[in-house]
Amino acid sequence: MIAPRKRMAIIASYLPGETYGLLGPQVAATIIQENTGYECVVIALTREDDKGLLKKALADYLTIGMPIIGFSTLSGRDDLFSLARELKHEGAITILAGPQADVDYLGEVDWQFHPHRFSGLSSHFSFALHGPAEQIIPFLNDPKGKTWRESPGIHSLDQDARIAQNTKKAWESDFLRKVIWNNLFRVREGSLEPLHITMGQVLQHIGCPHATRSRRVEIDYPASLGGGDGKRVSLSLKGCSFCDVAVDKGFQGSLDMETVLAQIQGLPDRADGRKITFELINENALPGLPTLLREVKMRGFQLSQVNLTLRADWFVLGEKHLREALLLARDMGIRIFLGSMGFESFDDRILSNLNKGADLQTNLRAIGLMRRIKEEFPLEWGYTRDEGANHGFIHPTPWDSEETEMNNKEVISLYALDKDILPEHSIPLIIHHASALGDWIRVIEKREEIQFKRDVSIIAWWQIGDHIII
Repeated sequence: MIAPRKRMAIIASYLPGETYGLLGPQVAATIIQENTGYECVVIALTREDDKGLLKKALADYLTIGMPIIGFSTLSGRDDLFSLARELKHEGAITILAGPQADVDYLGEVDWQFHPHRFSGLSSHFSFALHGPAEQIIPFLNDPKGKTWRESPGIHSLDQDARIAQNTKKAWESDFLRKVIWNNLFRVREGSLEPLHITMGQVLQHIGCPHATRSRRVEIDYPASLGGGDGKRVSLSLKGCSFCDVAVDKGFQGSLDMETVLAQIQGLPDRADGRKITFELINENALPGLPTLLREVKMRGFQLSQVNLTLRADWFVLGEKHLREALLLARDMGIRIFLGSMGFESFDDRILSNLNKGADLQTNLRAIGLMRRIKEEFPLEWGYTRDEGANHGFIHPTPWDSEETEMNNKEVISLYALDKDILPEHSIPLIIHHASALGDWIRVIEKREEIQFKRDVSIIAWWQIGDHIII
C-alpha cells in the first residue's frame, strides 16, 4: 500500500469576488508538489473571511504530520500576520515567503534603537524564505533536521534569538515552466472549495528594468513640513521611490522564450478551447510581443486575451511594435488589453518625487496613443476603465499642495481623463518600510526630531505621532 502524501498549505491575500490566479504562490505550490513528498494547496483569504472557519478547514486538510503553513503575497495585512502568530503558538510551522519576506522578517532599519519603528515578524513565523520557492525543498525533505537552516534564502532565529540570514540563490527557469492552476482554493463554510480561475499570469520578466540603474535623486520634504520651500532629501535609489519590488527583486532579467511558451501552454482552457485571459508580466513587453505572438501561432496555441501592465515611456517608444502585434492579434482573433499603466500623477513635481522616470508630457503622449490605437483597432485593443482597466493614479501624496492639486485638476479636465483613464478610486501613496521612501522618512525623522506612525510594515506618512497632518 502506498502511504498517503503529507500536506501543507500556502495562505495568500485575495480580494472579494475575484477569480484571478496567484502566480507566485501557485508556482511555489507546484514546485513543492513536484519536488517533495508533500501535496500543497494555496488558500486565497480576504479580510472578510472568518479565521475560525479557516482553522477548521486547515485542520481537516492537514491531517498527517506537523502542520506546515506558508504565507505569501500578504499585502501588508496585519490580520494575516496575527493569524500566522496564532497558528505558530498552536504548534504549526509558519513560513513567511514571497515579496519582502526578508525585510519584513528582519524589521525596519535600526528598529532596536527606535522603538516606534516596525520590529519585524520573527516572532510571528518559524522562519522566512527569501527568493525562489525551490529553496524550501531541503526543509521539506527533512523538517526535523538542522542542515536545512544552512540552505539558501533561509532567515531564522539562532539559539541566542539572533536572526541568521542566508543569501538567496539565483532564479532558475526550469522551476518556472510549470504551474498547477487548479490548486487555488477559497474557504466556504469551513471547507476548502476550488476557485475557478478566469485570469492567469505568465512570467516573462523577473522584477522591473527600471530598477537596474542606481540614481542620486532629490526628494522634496512633505508639503506639511516645508516641502514647497526647497527642503529636500538626497537619496541613492533604484526604480520608483515607492516601489518595494525594486528593493526586493531589482531586475533579474528575462526568461527564455521556451519557458514563457511552456507557461502559456499550461494555462487552463476556456469552454471554447482557448486559453484563459492572462497577464504578461513584463513592464516593457511591446518590443518582444510580436515575436511571442508569432511563436504562439506557429505552435497552435489558441489564445483569447493578453493583458499588459506597462510604463508610459516604454509604451510610447514601443508604438511600432504595438501596431505589429495588433495586426497579428487581428489575424489570430485575439485581444490585447492594456490593463494598467502607471501614470501615478499628472503633476511633474510629484512624478519627480516618485522617481517615475517619466514626466507629464510622456503621460499625455501615452494617453493620446492609447486613444488613437483604439480608433484603428477597436476590436483588438482595449485600455479604458469601462473595459476593466485600472490605471495607476496615486493620490493623496505627501507633496500635495494647492499648486499640485490645481495642476492635476487642470490636466484631468483639459484631456477628459475622467472619461476613460482615471480609476474609480485613486490609491493613497503607500510607503513600505524597506522602500526608498522609507529611507526618506527616516532622514526627515532624524533631522526634524519627529516620529511618523507605523502601521505594521507601512509608514503612515500622514501622521506624526497622534497628529494627523493631511
